[in-house]
Amino acid sequence: MSATPQKNRAARRVLAAVAGLATLGALAAAAPAAGAQGHGHGHGHPKPRTVDVQLLSFNDLHGNLEPPAGSAGNVNEIQADGTVKAVPAGGVEYLASSLRTARKGNPYSVTAAAGDMVGASPLLSGLFHDEPTIEALNKIDLDVSAVGNHEFDEGSAELTRLQKGGCHPTEGCFEKGKKFKGADFPYLAANATYEKTGKPVLKPYTVWKKKGVKVGFIGVTLEGTPNIVTAEGVKGLKFHDEIETVNKYAKELDRQGVKSIVALVHEGGAPASDSYNYDCDSPGPGDGISGPIVEIAKGITPKVDALVTGHTHQAYACTVPDPAGNDRMVTSASSFGKVYTDTTLTYDLRTKDIVRTSVKSANHVVSRDQAKAQDMTDLIARWNKTAAPIAGAPQGFISADINGRGSTAPEKPLGNVIADAQLAGLAPADKGGAQVAFMNPGGIRADLVYAASGSEGDGVVTYGEAFTVQPFTNMMNVVDLTGAQLLTALQQQVSGANEASPKILQVSKGFTYTLDMTKTGAARIVTDSVKLDGVALDPAKTYRVAMNEFLGGGGDGFPVLGQGTNKLVGASDLDLFNAYLAANSTATAPLAPPATDRITVVK
Repeated sequence: MSATPQKNRAARRVLAAVAGLATLGALAAAAPAAGAQGHGHGHGHPKPRTVDVQLLSFNDLHGNLEPPAGSAGNVNEIQADGTVKAVPAGGVEYLASSLRTARKGNPYSVTAAAGDMVGASPLLSGLFHDEPTIEALNKIDLDVSAVGNHEFDEGSAELTRLQKGGCHPTEGCFEKGKKFKGADFPYLAANATYEKTGKPVLKPYTVWKKKGVKVGFIGVTLEGTPNIVTAEGVKGLKFHDEIETVNKYAKELDRQGVKSIVALVHEGGAPASDSYNYDCDSPGPGDGISGPIVEIAKGITPKVDALVTGHTHQAYACTVPDPAGNDRMVTSASSFGKVYTDTTLTYDLRTKDIVRTSVKSANHVVSRDQAKAQDMTDLIARWNKTAAPIAGAPQGFISADINGRGSTAPEKPLGNVIADAQLAGLAPADKGGAQVAFMNPGGIRADLVYAASGSEGDGVVTYGEAFTVQPFTNMMNVVDLTGAQLLTALQQQVSGANEASPKILQVSKGFTYTLDMTKTGAARIVTDSVKLDGVALDPAKTYRVAMNEFLGGGGDGFPVLGQGTNKLVGASDLDLFNAYLAANSTATAPLAPPATDRITVVK
């Protein structure tokens, strides 16, 4: 789920008008290591040789202050009998309660995050350039976070503002008489530097200290950030290799006498199971995980004692051997605040290092059957009141849930609706003359849920709900591409940068083809099956193709889509989505989930 970050113009546009979160079954929950209170030598009172540092961590919150709706708000949990149950989870009211409960009785507790705290956020946070989320994280007592790719959605200047505070440069302060204070935790960006100076955009590392205990944190985002963020967001920046960067700063911390080091890496892996309490060390250490983080973990210096990771929105707590061949914990906590990780780092007071053999880690679900944190409830209510005039406006009607983010299928019902909306809006000759529309799956950030989110009534789609699905407010492009280029685009879904983790474009009505997953790479696209309105795609013919500006720039591993010519810039994706809902649904004739019959998958 390489998220597809794009900059968010919605707030600017709309506000102007209104203004004034592994193994519960396989690992015991982070218990103190055996012998953790071993006696020192000598007379008098025995002094402990070690203390346990509790590391609580999470990742990919994406501004989900309220519990994520529909299937996107569930976490899979393996039961004692081996069956899997979906558990509703997440929302900062519950995340705050979970973290505060976990900290009790742990004098050395530090809370860290692995990036994408903001960006691609629901309207409640996104409308206000994620100030509400930073405020919530301050109240939750987050100690440190790496930057993720989404922290760059609105560019480095906006990221610096989120760190340092100050009101928005064009929209000013969102609450009368209140100046935005910024994050009171350091955002770490060790491998994101300014092209001109070579200096990191933000601090590369920080040292957490408590009663003589020192733990260093180094934060990096994935080196491939420029491929998944709009060009404007990463303008003037350079992104460096994760391993080289972490190793460089680990050496620097070591020279300063900081021997206990944690790397916060916004890059992740794919566990063999999507259940948060799956034992990914069965049958052997790290056997149950694959993906980019495995090679990164194997390359990061043994000076680093644990890796907190993210980006793939998966939950895992695995051991992956370091370059010296010793096991090291690599963890990730799903997304949207649905899971948190509790890791015990046993700190040797004499060597000032972590006793690696005693590191234990487990993921825990952020359950919604616990008490809500009142300060978070108040924060949500306060910002909801400010957003209400926009958020509650009805856009259309649906007859049942239309799954997007919550669908694991290559072709998603909501993906079809979005692609159809883009085609409908851009097909007229004066709007671009589009014949087909493509939508990147990572840009679909939620499901459309039938149950009411507020007082609007079941089946009503509000502006806030539509925004949560499409929060980037990308401008739409219509370009000329040949049939040969379209075929290459389909092949790039399952080859090159996307081979290990395919990104299947969502296609508009009338565009059909077969995806053969028994084959490998580009061969997975059955060439002669590709048709538009029942007619075989002609490699030599030119087609008018609609897509958002992120895809139009070759984003998400689709360089061929960046080769389009004769470009026409249309309305935003969100505007087209809302216009389609208004034109194709009424209270008495709501929009039904469309059939998913455009991509035939052979398994």
